[in-house]
Amino acid sequence: MSIKYTHHDFDVIVIGAGGAGLRAAIESARTGVKTAIITKSLLGKAHTVMAEGGCAASLQNADPRDNWKVHFHDTMKGSKWLANWRMAELHAKEAPDRVRELEQWGAVFDRTPKNLINQRNFGGHTFPRLAHVGDATGLEIIRTLQEKGIHSGIDVFMEYTVCELFKDEAGNCTGCIAYNRVDGEIHSFSAKSIVLATGGITRCWSVCSGSWEYTGDGHALALMAGAELRDMEFVQFHPTGMIWPPSVRGILVTEGVRGEGGRLFNSDENGKPHERFMFNYVPEMFAGDHAETIEESDQWVEEVVSGKLATVRRPPELLTRDVVAKAINSEVKAGRGSPNGGAFLDISHRGEEAILKKLPSMHHQFKELAGVDISKEPMEVGPTAHYVMGGVRVNAETQETCVPRLFACGEVASGLHGANRLGGNSLSDLIVFGKRAGEFAAKKSKDITQPKINEKEIFKAIEKMLAPITNENGENPGKIYDELREMMQDNVGIIRTEEEMKFALEKLNEFEERQRNTFSGTSRIYNSGWHQALDLINMILVSKAATLAALTRSESRGGHTRDDFPTPDDDYWGKMLNIISLENGKLVIRQEEKEEMRDDLKQVIKEVKDLISKRAAEQGGN
Repeated sequence: MSIKYTHHDFDVIVIGAGGAGLRAAIESARTGVKTAIITKSLLGKAHTVMAEGGCAASLQNADPRDNWKVHFHDTMKGSKWLANWRMAELHAKEAPDRVRELEQWGAVFDRTPKNLINQRNFGGHTFPRLAHVGDATGLEIIRTLQEKGIHSGIDVFMEYTVCELFKDEAGNCTGCIAYNRVDGEIHSFSAKSIVLATGGITRCWSVCSGSWEYTGDGHALALMAGAELRDMEFVQFHPTGMIWPPSVRGILVTEGVRGEGGRLFNSDENGKPHERFMFNYVPEMFAGDHAETIEESDQWVEEVVSGKLATVRRPPELLTRDVVAKAINSEVKAGRGSPNGGAFLDISHRGEEAILKKLPSMHHQFKELAGVDISKEPMEVGPTAHYVMGGVRVNAETQETCVPRLFACGEVASGLHGANRLGGNSLSDLIVFGKRAGEFAAKKSKDITQPKINEKEIFKAIEKMLAPITNENGENPGKIYDELREMMQDNVGIIRTEEEMKFALEKLNEFEERQRNTFSGTSRIYNSGWHQALDLINMILVSKAATLAALTRSESRGGHTRDDFPTPDDDYWGKMLNIISLENGKLVIRQEEKEEMRDDLKQVIKEVKDLISKRAAEQGGN
């Protein structure tokens, strides 16, 4: 093959420049090893920015009763007890230090009257725990990490897409190959360790909060390199995405709106806000934890927003995301949805001054995109594909995969969130496990000779990358791209059935065949069709993994709801994980029993349950 490529050597390469990738690269560079970031987009343009509401950590600034034990319990309970308990423990214990570290690096969080980092309430969290910067928390974290990173001696390759990972004969990860999305030039990279921090897969659904980068690249790269995935059936449909006008459908409406007292209403026959329906959807698991009357709910909001410790129970609008999303879906199906097929979310009772202070981005977003002033009228919201709990299986301590010298952190990794992620846990996940991934990847790269990549493998990968440019009679990849997303939305969405998912797998096999014969035009310069054709490889593979796992799990739990199996099966599926691997080009799924929790952590769970029960009994409302 005559195609030229440029080669680079590094100790540690981090693929992805969101919060997890930046934190990993900073930690790696801090040890003195030669570190690079390869990012599909521009530095600073990351999905982390969409995490607006806050970063969960038991700082104890808003409520001194909070601690790592309560955060650990909330994470495990929110996960429907499928989270990796060791990751949940490390996360709860280390998150406060990571947040304080961000502050030391220049992050400007909102403050309490005592000038401590302020914290707000979020769904599923027992106490106000989310450190925030208005409703732009993710943006501030990215700004802080980026500023720290560019002064750490990290090389950055912006607008590069990684298409394949390389391994040596011993099975160690040795590098990758990528192309520059601007000029189409191809680059190979030798690395002693690689960290995947590529984010999620939600672009596989037509209604989603993810931008164009979220095509499951890291999940697919890991699978094709021999790593395993877990929990791929658990896809979080955030309950509040914009739904009108159609051009903005899916754009995130932060949970911070509900955390600041936002009320959810269904619609009457005239399309006007009617009933606060969430009082009708409190699951047995949360019975007694939330307000039972509007009066109690409003009292909670009044106390919290005035800076007092709550003496009553929180509103049911602050149930976990899976519960709220399914409740909105049920109201729409029952004919009680808002005019554009969602629900009303109203924060106007807080007044313009409070909204502009606490939710300035949301106010601007709705004013500019929907012509709605949220300080005076309700928003229309509905579920949007937002986050995948499933991902690359990693070691809890080191974040290393089953492929030696290949690490993963952030949304592309699995384990912390189980069946359902609590809001705010993603941002603290990024900084806790991003640090760990970078630390252990750097350690693994010490005293290792720079790997050599077989040139035959490089040329084979290049041939695969250039296929859409050479198939002159092939199909437009954009057509397949759109059809795939609509098909996943219709058949593997918030509510699933066996028949629809079997149909989805058949269609995905068809898409796979069609992808092999796509034609994007012959140029490699600014060729978006070429980019889409290559994205499709990953999107089809991860869509298959998610669908196969969802079809296999014959129950409803967290971010996975089966219309034909509507209840949880605690006896079997409450103990089982779905593990997916790629063998001879075919996805293989198996079940593995989750690891038994340590006895001391079982005691922690019991202590916190007793605390919450006592607190709920005391907060019976007025």
